[in-house]
Amino acid sequence: MLVTEQEISELQKFVFQLNSGNGVVIVEGKRDFNALRKIGYQGEILEFHKFGGINNFADSVAKYKKIILLFDRDKKGRYLTGKTIQLLQRRTKLDLSYKKKLRQITRGKIMFIEQLVCYESYFA
Repeated sequence: MLVTEQEISELQKFVFQLNSGNGVVIVEGKRDFNALRKIGYQGEILEFHKFGGINNFADSVAKYKKIILLFDRDKKGRYLTGKTIQLLQRRTKLDLSYKKKLRQITRGKIMFIEQLVCYESYFA
């Protein structure tokens, strides 16, 4: 995959902003969790699959003041995003801006959060 200097620079800013934010990041699974760690995210990450269903998930994460959703951009990820918004929009603050920023930075190359591991070598 061709990676530009600008892309790397913007991705570094993205991780810095994510680390500076005061929210919990939600991803779908373990590989997504690992990919974020490998590019330098140090904050709290919760994995959706560990909650045993969408309702358990919604009830468990509603206590957080701010939730940063980073679900994948595939059919399942879009479904989970929509369902999460539906269940949590009146209970807590949902932030989808990072998902949008990531798509813009990578120009759509990253469909799955786990694909961020391909940038790991630029974050050494």
